Amino acid sequence: MDDRQLSFETDMVGLDTNAWLAELDGLCDDLGFFEQLGSSHFAGFLEAGNDLLVTFETVDQARLHNVDSEPRGFAYARHDGWSHLCLLSMGESWFRDKAVCDFFDRLVDDGFFEDFERIIFYGANGAGYAAAAFSVAAPGATVIALRPQATLDARLTGWDPRFKAARKQSFRGRYGYAPEMIDGAQSVFIVYDPVQRLDAAHAALFHKPHVTPLPCPLLGKEIDRAFDRMGIHDVMLKLAMEGALDGKRFTQLLRARRYDQTYVRTLVNWLMMNEHRKLAVILCDYMLQRGQDKFFAETRAALLTSDEAYRRPENP
Repeated sequence: MDDRQLSFETDMVGLDTNAWLAELDGLCDDLGFFEQLGSSHFAGFLEAGNDLLVTFETVDQARLHNVDSEPRGFAYARHDGWSHLCLLSMGESWFRDKAVCDFFDRLVDDGFFEDFERIIFYGANGAGYAAAAFSVAAPGATVIALRPQATLDARLTGWDPRFKAARKQSFRGRYGYAPEMIDGAQSVFIVYDPVQRLDAAHAALFHKPHVTPLPCPLLGKEIDRAFDRMGIHDVMLKLAMEGALDGKRFTQLLRARRYDQTYVRTLVNWLMMNEHRKLAVILCDYMLQRGQDKFFAETRAALLTSDEAYRRPENP
């Protein structure tokens, strides 16, 4: 398989779910394949070069938040010549459908992954779990999982009270416990917010020697969207495909958060909540030097006013 960029255009912005899937179906049929897996999952493949990006996303996440409303890997097929396999779900499903498991079994039996030199499995949240869990199908792959759950099996993570509806699914058997499914991966990057205690607990279960934890304090539950705002998602994936991503490079990328107002506002609120008022004022000053913003101006004024009232002696 020779490296080649794919020349294609899409018109997916503003489409409803059915029209969006129909557009995806037609495009993938022309350039690879498209399959419906059971009642609520889909697989689309674009055949390009020797590098393969496997992504797991929900249909709504791709439609509403991705650039041009495309699956995340389309840009890499178009500009970098990567082949792209996208797994899509209707809603947050953790991809625990038998039809999805059967699909990966079939890919393994057909030697699908053997045609590629470098492979990345990528996903966020429930799709991050899936990226780690299904990576066992492609030994030697790189895994990038943002805020993944290790499993929702109550025997192992009964301490997590979230995701009650999803826990009705079986997380046992094939492709079940994600921290065990990564054994054959070359490298695994687990991205999480350590301030989110339950997310940090799941991340800690991925403790193999080839796992690199990538903590992102105060980025919260939508780390993927934060990375998009900061413009580091693309760089991270390209470094991973080159085999150049590590903790140091990621920390350098994460410095971009200082320019993300959503993150800085969260940090200011955290500083105030933890009684670091002087630091909060300094941060507001820094942001106001870069441009006027109502939040930082009003927060700074409130902090200085309250501090002055605190220091003022009471009248005798």
